[in-house]
Amino acid sequence: MRVLLSGFAPFGGSKLNPSWEAVRRLDGIQTADTVDIYATKLPVSYREASERLLASIRVICPDIVIAVGQAGGRDAITPEIYAMNKDDSDKSDNEGTVRINQKILEGGPDRYMTDLPVHEIVAAVQNRNIPSRISEHAGMFVCNDLFYKLMHALELSSRPMIGGFIHVPYLPEQVTDVADTEAPSLSVDQITEALREAAIVSAKVFSEKIADIS
Repeated sequence: MRVLLSGFAPFGGSKLNPSWEAVRRLDGIQTADTVDIYATKLPVSYREASERLLASIRVICPDIVIAVGQAGGRDAITPEIYAMNKDDSDKSDNEGTVRINQKILEGGPDRYMTDLPVHEIVAAVQNRNIPSRISEHAGMFVCNDLFYKLMHALELSSRPMIGGFIHVPYLPEQVTDVADTEAPSLSVDQITEALREAAIVSAKVFSEKIADIS
């Protein structure tokens, strides 16, 4: 079972992005005997992020795709339920692009629902004494744009795959660089362990689903 994790490059003036710092630690890891984890780094770009992720999917041919991004201000690992068909943020991506109240895909559904086992992921992460809870949707910035385009691609895929998005908090060393020095954070070890659990749980549930179908 192959799991592809993606993380984002730094943005907003920070030198780090917790999504990539954690994801890259899992690249090439085999866990639970049957789960191989791969990692890919994405630019914070409306134009390029999904293109890079879909290119990695074509090369790696994963069974599961988990995109990961930073959510500064959150205090927990938060799997997202819905990808919304809208970009609407006054923040610019790393190319200077701002998208206000724009459809991601004309004629596409208003939202896609993740098919990751989000409740099981939250429970597994909490069992590791790492804070986790479900989030309704991934905002309206590049993270959501990537999530929506990923789910649309999986909807059209001829291969059985599941995918979704997980947001992670700041790293402690980032907090000194942001305006809110009281912002919550988790260590890179905690985030890495949480994402490892997410990969294992997703693989287990997907394996059982495939077995039931066959």
